[in-house]
Amino acid sequence: MFNTAVWLSQVKESGQRDFQVDWRPFSLAQVNQGQGADFKHWEQPGALDGSDNTLLAHRAGLAAKRQGGPAFERFLLALLKARHQERRDLTDPDVMTRAAAAADLDLAQFLEDLADPALLRQIGDSHTLAVEKYGVFGVPTLLFPGGEAAFLKMFVPPAAEAAQVFDGVVALIGGMKHVGEIKRPQPPWPTGVR
Repeated sequence: MFNTAVWLSQVKESGQRDFQVDWRPFSLAQVNQGQGADFKHWEQPGALDGSDNTLLAHRAGLAAKRQGGPAFERFLLALLKARHQERRDLTDPDVMTRAAAAADLDLAQFLEDLADPALLRQIGDSHTLAVEKYGVFGVPTLLFPGGEAAFLKMFVPPAAEAAQVFDGVVALIGGMKHVGEIKRPQPPWPTGVR
């Protein structure tokens, strides 16, 4: 997810392509929960009373989103950097607050929105729709306006190639409906791409 978010940010910042991303919650903790089909993280007492922070990053993302698309995108990148570069724990409320500050969010509003129990319903609705309608199983999964969806595993391309990679991904996922799966053998991939 980190690599895809950084790449899409590169493409947007380049101004070479005009597109919108509507990042939505999908819980890997829910996918991997092992409690059975009836267990939903967003319905558990700990999630409801705030004592279980399993879904904290998702709640924080939705709280940030209430401050607008650009604010959310700054927050998302700050949060992903905290997780993937700094190895911070996404169940730690201080990590959320630091990411919100780094994204220049209105912290008082962020914390108020973070406490809204309606966020749990949004997480549950988003996750359920992704699984039931689009077959999502992991992140990031890209979903296109025509309903085409694909999980994407990638490295961040050089900024000069970001738009070209974008065009290729859009053409493959969004337009080539007969292609169901492509997987590079490992090794040799990712030789020469780091």
